[in-house]
Amino acid sequence: MAQVAVAAPSFDAEQAGQWGRVDDDGTVWVKEESGERAVGQFPDASKDEALSFYVQRFLDIEAEIRLAEARLPQLGPRDVDTTLSSLAEQVAAPAAVGDLQALRDRVQALKDAGAERKKQAAAEREAAKKEAVERRENIVARAEKIAAKDPQKVQWRQSGQQIRALLDEWKEAQRRGPRLDRPTEDALWKRFSHARTTFDRHRRQFFSELDSKQKEVKAKKEELITRASEMANSTDWGRTTTAYRALMDEWKAAGRSNRKEDDELWKRFRAAQQVFFDARNAANAQTDQEQQENLTKKRALCERAEAILPVTDPKRARAALRPIQDEWEQIGFVPRNAMSEVEVRMRKVEDAIREAEQEQWRATDPEVTARKSALATQIEESLAKLDEDIAAATSAGNDAKVKKLQEERAAKQAWLDTIS
Repeated sequence: MAQVAVAAPSFDAEQAGQWGRVDDDGTVWVKEESGERAVGQFPDASKDEALSFYVQRFLDIEAEIRLAEARLPQLGPRDVDTTLSSLAEQVAAPAAVGDLQALRDRVQALKDAGAERKKQAAAEREAAKKEAVERRENIVARAEKIAAKDPQKVQWRQSGQQIRALLDEWKEAQRRGPRLDRPTEDALWKRFSHARTTFDRHRRQFFSELDSKQKEVKAKKEELITRASEMANSTDWGRTTTAYRALMDEWKAAGRSNRKEDDELWKRFRAAQQVFFDARNAANAQTDQEQQENLTKKRALCERAEAILPVTDPKRARAALRPIQDEWEQIGFVPRNAMSEVEVRMRKVEDAIREAEQEQWRATDPEVTARKSALATQIEESLAKLDEDIAAATSAGNDAKVKKLQEERAAKQAWLDTIS
């Protein structure tokens, strides 16, 4: 809504003084539409001093009116009435010299503008209440959204902080905002309170179910620890290792208890398994010497195979590698940490021979050779045509075209060299 504005004419002491006079006895008169009116007496001063005194009173009243005109757009209804009542009283019959009717006209204009300002203030008050309701509605909606979340997906600490922050926001809105009517206030508070209660109920239910589930997890893991302990002295290394892997899968599928209990259960579970694995490792240690010997043999085979490189005759290289591969297959396992080393070395030789065989095949493939020949012929024809164009451009003195054609010819010549 547009602000209320009142036109304010400007006055000065000289203008105001034209509306009065002073008798020889010091009586001061002011001119009004109904005639002259005595406003006071100033016998012990000069006429100018006496007139100036009452002119200053006029200017003081005018200053108050001017201030009211400036402040009117910000005044509330009660302040509008108080201000206008005071001004009306001051301009009714003031002991002042100046254009009093102009002041009365301005006060009347202020009354008219004040009525409009009170309408504005009422509209502003209504808008403020509407905004306050919307703000409370927003707080309630956010609380209801938090309360409606799936309990299994809620971050309880974060959401709890959000609910508390919304309560603080509600209190701040009550403290700083306009008062709402009782039915609206009560209805919104009821919804907000219900959302908080729902959230608290879901949180209690969630943690109650979590506690119950953690007890089930603990009982399941206690059972797995018992089963792991029963197999700890087995010497059936393969089947028992598989059984322990199955136990581990069950352990992971069981879920988690609270962190402190879960860590303790895990230590006991691992300790039960460790008895078996320590015994198995001791048994496996007996085979280490054989595996070390196998590693020595395979490294020697790798050296023999690597001597074939680089491959110049794929057929002879393949023949040389075959008996090495046969010996390789007859040798047993090597230590796990060295397996990759020898496998990679042997595979490198095999890959080199295979690549040489494929390259030889590609080089002798009639279809490929025919395609290369046809392409070479096309390029040679294109080079001949470019030579003719270069000669013509040279004769014409077109240096730019000559340069461009030469660059094109160089590119095609390089292409021809590649496939030849």
